[in-house]
Amino acid sequence: MWQFLLKINKNLIIVIPFVMILGFIYGINFNPDLLKNLIIPLTFLMVYPMMVTLNLKKLFESKDNKTQILTQVINFGIIPFIAFLTGKVFFEEKPFISLGLLLASLLPTSGMTISWTGFAKGNLEAAVKMTVIGLTLGSLATPFYIKWLMGTSIEVNIPDIIKQIVIIVFIPMILGFITQQIIVKKAGQKEFQEKITQKFSSVSTLGVLGIVFVAIALKAQSLFASPEELLLILIPLLGLYLVNYILSTFVGKLFLPRGDAIALVYGTVMRNLSIALAIAMNSFGNAGSEIALIICVAYIIQVQSAAWYVKFTDRIFGKISEESELTLCESK
Repeated sequence: MWQFLLKINKNLIIVIPFVMILGFIYGINFNPDLLKNLIIPLTFLMVYPMMVTLNLKKLFESKDNKTQILTQVINFGIIPFIAFLTGKVFFEEKPFISLGLLLASLLPTSGMTISWTGFAKGNLEAAVKMTVIGLTLGSLATPFYIKWLMGTSIEVNIPDIIKQIVIIVFIPMILGFITQQIIVKKAGQKEFQEKITQKFSSVSTLGVLGIVFVAIALKAQSLFASPEELLLILIPLLGLYLVNYILSTFVGKLFLPRGDAIALVYGTVMRNLSIALAIAMNSFGNAGSEIALIICVAYIIQVQSAAWYVKFTDRIFGKISEESELTLCESK
């Protein structure tokens, strides 16, 4: 069972489009309204296991401040505004799709930030810290960014969004931390990091796939009527990710050593699409599936682009030295 889930986790490039196709087929042939009842349990299945693996203690470490500051300046001072302007240009008459684009840009970092940083032989400790800081800041800032940037286009109920974020992010974060402490106490830190975290990550992926299925099924009828909508979404999304990669690569090469620069790239380009999807489906009623559509498409671009970036990392930042590689292996 766990091996099967791990295999799914490693092949999201294929699995997510496949699940989207299944959701589309289901939504065309059956009434998808009943699937709305699955949104809350699937949200918990997606978010809670993710929180169990989060190392909250990293928040209180003072190392690599320069890397962390540069990362969060890009995450909250640049990318959301680029996403907002992109939405204005491409989706002037579709404010909820613009909101989906903004929502995806407001929640940086996920477990994949750490994974891809590791694959590219970057600074894992910096990536873990970015993940905790990015998720916390993003969760706190999202309602206010949405109200500030989208409040004139759509009705934004800040108290309701805050309530949903508390339910979706902070309650699972607290429960996840408690669970983590209980497991570490029983199994030990080494066992937890090397074996147990993978299992929780795999369970979280099941929740992601479930939410993607539901979101596409709910949107299937309108997609069937207007298939060009997917292409209209794909082009600005590709542009946004391309700008993000170019910007973060330039900043990393200019200001940081190799390992920190790689962590910065994955700490800014990898968005927490799972949380964005959960907020979209739980906070905006019937418009949730429209918002979720662009986030589902972003999954495909994000996973594929991250894999390709790993292949070009040595060309961009140079090969890692033997001494640095030895230190990296020891830290793992």
